Amino acid sequence: MAVLKKNLSIVEAIGQSVCSLSPTFTPALGVAVVGGMAGSVSWLVYALATISLVIVGINIGKLAKRIPAAGSFFLYISRTLGPSWGLLSGWAMLLAYLLTAVALTAATSIFFKDFILAIGIKTMVPNFLIYIVVSALIFVLAYRDVKMSVRFGLTLEVLSVAAILITCFFIWQKFGFKMDPAQTHLSGASFSSIGPPIVFAIFSWVGFESAATLAKEIKDPEVVVPRAIVATAIIVGIFFVFTTYIVVMGFHDDASKLGGSAAPLNDLTTGMASWVSTFIYFAAAISCFACSLGQLTAFARMLFSLGRYQFVHNSMGMVHKHHGTPHLAIGVGCALNALICMAFSHVGEVACVGYFGTIATFGFLTVYFLCSVCAPILIYREGKLKAGDVIMGGLGAICMALAFLGSIYPVPAAPFNYFPWGFVVYMLIGVVWFWVLKTRAPQTLLGIEHDMEGLNAAE
Repeated sequence: MAVLKKNLSIVEAIGQSVCSLSPTFTPALGVAVVGGMAGSVSWLVYALATISLVIVGINIGKLAKRIPAAGSFFLYISRTLGPSWGLLSGWAMLLAYLLTAVALTAATSIFFKDFILAIGIKTMVPNFLIYIVVSALIFVLAYRDVKMSVRFGLTLEVLSVAAILITCFFIWQKFGFKMDPAQTHLSGASFSSIGPPIVFAIFSWVGFESAATLAKEIKDPEVVVPRAIVATAIIVGIFFVFTTYIVVMGFHDDASKLGGSAAPLNDLTTGMASWVSTFIYFAAAISCFACSLGQLTAFARMLFSLGRYQFVHNSMGMVHKHHGTPHLAIGVGCALNALICMAFSHVGEVACVGYFGTIATFGFLTVYFLCSVCAPILIYREGKLKAGDVIMGGLGAICMALAFLGSIYPVPAAPFNYFPWGFVVYMLIGVVWFWVLKTRAPQTLLGIEHDMEGLNAAE
């Protein structure tokens, strides 16, 4: 039986995580949401969010070190809390990875159309055609060789991040490379100005843990995966803090003006050479594409592992005999990505980014919370628990619980007020399917309980 290729290094592991979170998206668009609420303390919001996600990353890394497996999260949780919690966490991550890919595919379309307008092409490409081409390209890259697709995605991200940093350099130059007193003195800092925006800031990191989904394809995963996850959280956190500081400075600490901007960096480069904004559009487009690639790669690995346990159809657990990739799972993910984008394009692409990104966040927060709970429990069972493990696990769980509560209270405006309930309905469907499997195919749960993925040579 064909097996997954085990040929990825720490570079590809970090590349998978970086590609899955699209660091360029935050300064290009996401900072407007946080900046509109936090103003001059926006950089502090991202700093605190960085600390929270590093803590969660450390907890996930502890699990990854002990259970190196594809579809990692539901196995981490299954082995600690039982197969019911594990399968439901895998179900949550399927939704999270897929809808994040959908949101970033819509964002790719937005920035691509801005780019072709900027270079003088007036003929608009139909949205549906962009969705199909993007999904097809992702399939081709992910189908043949995950190492090639991850390196390609990482290259795109390096180019896009470089473009953003160059743009920030020009913006800072306009201020004589001086520091911003309002930001350095934390003017207006308070719990009410810092707490709520952290929820939106955390969305900038979703997918940072996806290196763990490639554990069966990474050399020495017990060491590489934990390092890659934590390194990604730290690296992108520093990038977010710096770029946010510069963008807020560029808007003269005007929260309302920044919050009303649909393209903060483009607004700040008005008056500069036209190539600067063109460069930003190009960088944002390739970054969002790379993120979609990373998310669907992670989605396919999760679906692959669930297929191996027959939580979904067992064909999803098949591996291509020549390329060593879960080709059918990749195909399903890419097809769903294109179909969902086309089905909801009528509501507007900017709205799609917000809607699907918000729903996806619920899945990530759920699994991040459960991983933080599981880490100290698993270590305790090994007889190696230390006070630091308990503290880190507790802090991670508290951070994610507060973020979840902050996303539903105060009750947001429609349609965002419906999204939590939609997520609950989706999870209930998973619960029902779980009980059907428990009744009709109890061997599914038995396989997880015995951690068959780690023992099955066919993997």
